[in-house]
Amino acid sequence: MKPYATLTPAERKEEYARLQGELDALKAQGLSLNMARGKPGKQQLDLVSDIFGLMQDPKDYVSEGLDVRNYGEMNGLPAARRLFAEILGCKPEQVFVGGNSSLQLMYDTIAKAYTHGLLHSPRPWCKEETVKWLCPAPGYDRHFKVTETFGFQLIPIPMTGEGPDMNAVEEAVKDPAVKGIWCVPKYSNPEGVIYSEETIRRLAALTPAAPDFLIMWDNAYCVHEFEGDYVPFPDILSICAEAGHPDLVFEFASTSKITLPGAGVACFACSEANMAHMEKLLTPQVISFDKVNQQRHVLYLKDKAHTLELMKKHAAVMGPKFRCVTDALDKEIAPLDIASWRRPKGGYFVSFNAMPGTAKRTLALCKEAGVTMTSAGATFPYGKDPQDSNIRIAPSLPPVEELEQAMVVFCVCLKLAALEKLGV
Repeated sequence: MKPYATLTPAERKEEYARLQGELDALKAQGLSLNMARGKPGKQQLDLVSDIFGLMQDPKDYVSEGLDVRNYGEMNGLPAARRLFAEILGCKPEQVFVGGNSSLQLMYDTIAKAYTHGLLHSPRPWCKEETVKWLCPAPGYDRHFKVTETFGFQLIPIPMTGEGPDMNAVEEAVKDPAVKGIWCVPKYSNPEGVIYSEETIRRLAALTPAAPDFLIMWDNAYCVHEFEGDYVPFPDILSICAEAGHPDLVFEFASTSKITLPGAGVACFACSEANMAHMEKLLTPQVISFDKVNQQRHVLYLKDKAHTLELMKKHAAVMGPKFRCVTDALDKEIAPLDIASWRRPKGGYFVSFNAMPGTAKRTLALCKEAGVTMTSAGATFPYGKDPQDSNIRIAPSLPPVEELEQAMVVFCVCLKLAALEKLGV
């Protein structure tokens, strides 16, 4: 195979006709394959379904003298707070344990800032003329949608191999209307980047013009290696405190891809001062989240070491799926010089950059052949990729056999779109 840009017009036309025949044959198979979102596959869900065999003894419903079936303990069972604190590397008193969704906790944090203001807000954000928000891109579409929902002006920040472009961030926060930034610091969605220590320390050292600027630190993949050893990460709360900005950050995590996405446990972690402020705002809203499920997870996960052992079992499922994707790209796409992609060692996605102007066309062709993927542009604010290039590949849900089929379709469609862009 030769790079497509070096082909003669006649060679491009011949290649296009060959690929069109392959696509027609794939369409005739009536495929229905889904790589749209980072859902754990059935094998992973089966791996942890023994969690429901716990709590068969009445004593299992008592945690340190607390009956988990009753009201109370709004910020979570002390044992659950300790478990998350150990995993995240912070203090138990900095942890609030909620329900099954970290996204819900993130939304609620933004909502509280909007309706009531944060600890250092001069006024609720709904009273501000304009609220702007920094969005490292490619990034997580659901993050962007949260802040878009509240009418914030979303500002793209380029992602680098070390995290957000900190020169751009430091310049942007000079504007007092800029109230925060989304961050996925380990195996970022979709880039798979681990923020460097320099990036983390520069974030903690920010001196924004807005007194209530907020780093939304979504540590979704903190223990989610699928290749190699566990990679430790720094405690952002301690680093912000050392930099003299203890109230700058809210950190979020969950067990959604450790145990069960629909029945896990989520938390946020923040300074003690922020915690006191949030407790005041949450008291009228909730008496307590599901402490039975919190207790179930304490009994099941036990501690960080036991959790990491469980994650090795997940890695044994996830690793082959990611290798399936990268092997197909290496074989079918790399020699053609029409795309680039990252090779993550953890998380749930492969960030793929097609030839500019071809992402939408590639995914439209995939859909015709029965392969559903995340919409082109979804990894950018407002769903608008200025290059029409980035595609988020989510290998986790399909079995390897289906994934192999899906990658055949993807590679054929990508080649067709590239040839159309080059001219056939």
